[in-house]
Amino acid sequence: MAAHTGKLTSVTIKNAKHGDKPVRLFDGGGLYLELMPNGSRYWRLKYRINGKEKRLALGVYPEVSLATAREKRDEARRVIRGGVDPSAKRQTDRQLAKLSSETTFKAIAQEWLALQVKKLAAVTYSKAEWLLGMVSDEIGSRPIADISAPDILAVLRKVEATGRHETAHRVKQKAGQVFRYAIATGRATRDPTADLRGALSPVVSTPRAALTKPSDVTGLLKAIWGYEGQPTTAAALKLAPLLFARPGNLRAMEWSELDLEAAEWRIPSGKMKMREEHVVPLAPQAVAILVELQSLTGKRKYVFPGVRSPLRGLPTMALSSSRDFGTCVDQVEGAFGPPRGVPPPTA
Repeated sequence: MAAHTGKLTSVTIKNAKHGDKPVRLFDGGGLYLELMPNGSRYWRLKYRINGKEKRLALGVYPEVSLATAREKRDEARRVIRGGVDPSAKRQTDRQLAKLSSETTFKAIAQEWLALQVKKLAAVTYSKAEWLLGMVSDEIGSRPIADISAPDILAVLRKVEATGRHETAHRVKQKAGQVFRYAIATGRATRDPTADLRGALSPVVSTPRAALTKPSDVTGLLKAIWGYEGQPTTAAALKLAPLLFARPGNLRAMEWSELDLEAAEWRIPSGKMKMREEHVVPLAPQAVAILVELQSLTGKRKYVFPGVRSPLRGLPTMALSSSRDFGTCVDQVEGAFGPPRGVPPPTA
């Protein structure tokens, strides 16, 4: 291996020729540039520690300039004078960086979510992912053990500022589950969300009585069939009282789940809270609605694709926020779905 000594310059490096064997161009203090036969150029530092000669990679030229290589050399030699092997220090620093990245809120939240895939229905899992994303977007890169109650409260205040008070409470609940998981796995010592009791604005609910009189139900059905909004939304509203399905399942209905000839809708186990396939019989009126809708969305995955994102099902607010139809879905649930007083479905 050929070797050249003396201080290097940019001109010397530029004019240096590659050979059939590696060539070393020394700069002093153990720093040298190694020219490989394939044209690559590597900065190396030769040093001794505890009586042993070792080498440390400092980067690739020209990404690492001569001036930067000298700075790295000087820093490494300061470490050596302190009795520390720079190669060992680099490995330790990498391990600490990896450990730090694995203990951030975002990393642990993703780890916790991965454990929920088999436990939660797809819609419920998606909601949990969305709620935790609000925290991760703000403080997800911070070590979970360093996050305090005021840090979480600042995130929740931003959610409240948009008027979504109930969402803020749900974000707090999900964040608490992640903190408790971190405690169980030895990466946190306490759950700061427990200190936020009473810190959030209370959720004010507006009770809507269920429709129990036939005349009231008749009025609701007339209102549904008189709705003139998006065709897919109108079809979903018409099907709601015919199928007795959870709103989340209805919005996520896929054409592959339907057998219109057999008049059946088979909801796969992955979408059900109890993890069992659920078969919904289709009344002739329901089949007629779906046949008509098939000409509009039959070539897509979802029966009710989102207007902005056709690759996803109808969004949660599409029904309840339809103009002049604000309470329609709640009334449908009251008339045909779970009685009031029963916790809302999670899927």
